[in-house]
Formats: sequence, C-alpha cells, structure tokens
Amino acid sequence: MKDNLDIIKADTIEQYNKFFGFETRHPLVSIVHFDQSVPQPTHKMTLGFYALFLKKTTGCIINYGKTVYDFDDETVVSFAPGQTVGIHRLEDGVVPEAIGLLFHPDFLHRTELGQKIKQYSFFSYASNEALHLSVEERIILQDYMEKIVRELQHPIDKFSKSLIVSNIEVLLNYCMRFYERQFITREEINNDVLVRFEQLLNEYMDSGKASQHGIPTVKYFADKICLSSNYLGDLVKSETGKTAQEFIQLKMVNVAKNALIDPNLNTKQIAEMLGFQHPQHFMRFFKKQVGCTPREYRIQHAAIV
Repeated sequence: MKDNLDIIKADTIEQYNKFFGFETRHPLVSIVHFDQSVPQPTHKMTLGFYALFLKKTTGCIINYGKTVYDFDDETVVSFAPGQTVGIHRLEDGVVPEAIGLLFHPDFLHRTELGQKIKQYSFFSYASNEALHLSVEERIILQDYMEKIVRELQHPIDKFSKSLIVSNIEVLLNYCMRFYERQFITREEINNDVLVRFEQLLNEYMDSGKASQHGIPTVKYFADKICLSSNYLGDLVKSETGKTAQEFIQLKMVNVAKNALIDPNLNTKQIAEMLGFQHPQHFMRFFKKQVGCTPREYRIQHAAIV
C-alpha cells in the first residue's frame, strides 16, 4: 500500500456514499453493496462512523495503520470512528464484492446500544484479525443486513429508528458469538499466543524492565505479539477467564509477595522493581489486590514462619 496517498475524510455517511456513488437513504445509516458496477480505486480514508463489511471475495489488501488486515473470502472486517483504512486493489485480481453496514454514533444517541457499543471490542482490533465465517454464519449476518435495507426503504415512522437499532444490535451480537467461536476453533494458535504472553510477562518482570520502563501494560505485550490490545485481552479472557490486565496484575502481586519475604528489600525498592514511580502507589495497589498493606503482609508472613 503506497503511503503517499492523500487521506480522504468521510466524516459522514453521505460523504462516503458520494465517493463510491451510492444512494443515501438515511444520513446516519446505510447498507452498501460493492460489486463490479462500483468503482473501487486504491485509496486511504478516515471514517467518522462505524463500518462492518461482509466480504464475499478478496480482490484487495486492507491496511489499518501499518498492519495488513488478515482476511479472506467470507469474512467480516470492522472499523470504528476515527480509524484510517487503506484499500489497495490487486492487479489482475477479482473485483472485491462485499455488503457493508455503516452507522454513525449520532444514530445511537439515547439508545441502549449507544451505551454498550464499546463492548463490541472487534471494532477496536488493530486490523490483523478478521472474523472468518461459515456459510451458515454468513447467511445469518446477511439476513439482518437485508432487514435493515427493508427498513431503510420503508417510509420513516415512529418505529423506524428502534427497529433499525434493534437489527444492528442483533447483528453485532451474532458477530460477538462468532468471534467467541473463532477463539475456540483456533485453540492451538490461541494457546501459543497465551504461552508467548506469559513468557514475555515473566521476562519483563524478571529482567528489571519494569524498573526501567514502568508498570507493564497490555499494549506492550500486544505489540510484541503483533495483536491489538483488545484482541489479546479477549483471547486471554477466553482462555483463562481473566482479562489480560488481571493476568498482569496477578503476576505483579506474586512478584511483590516474593519480594516482601526478603528482609533486605524495603518498600521503595519493591515499588521500583514493579515499575511504580512512588511507593505509595505500590502500597495502594497491593492493598487493593491482596486486602492488606505490604507491611501487614510482611508481619503476617513473619508470624507464620
């Protein structure tokens, strides 16, 4: 993907539709169909709305930032407002075919879906993991997109918004179900990622990197494994029942407990070892996680010994 392309801003759905020649039936919601009749030039575009595409054929490379999207035929790719997406047409490749659901955040104002839209973490994946569909799964998603099309074609009345929002929510819930299935069916790959995550975390804490670079973050390890923070978090939660952040905190608590057993280490040294800039921050963290202060833990352990 060429980096010298001008970035096209599509803050509104109407701007997006105008670029590709689609009709705008509703200013905040649209279903678009890409096929041989639609011009699809190589381009970069920043979106001001949510976009979810059900791809039938590949025919192009999708870049998000500097990462190439992992997708193939029969996949779903999704983007959130503010993300910049690059589309690079393949020479002599098939014409990309896809159905897209576009909806603006303003459409969700004062709705339950608006309150929980951030729970659909696949909108925030750093574009290296698409949702791979079975034939049955594709039919389900396509059916709900067709329901939204029918509502957009219906004269607007007091039921229009609630029905469209309801169909969007059900579609997104199915996507979440299919993502969960994907985590399960990729169990071997996921286990490799989990092992790598644990190895990196152990190395970070044991090598003194925490004292140099600060408290370990999910983003640090996600970058090392070439995944997004959200995707790594969802994968770890699926495999262990704990979030990636909870996994990191558990490791930090174990390191702290072992360090507190050593009478030669004071609280300030242990705080620095874990990446805390101030001892009082470490003490608050430890009490929240363990239920007692580092000093109390030391006294309790000394009494046991």
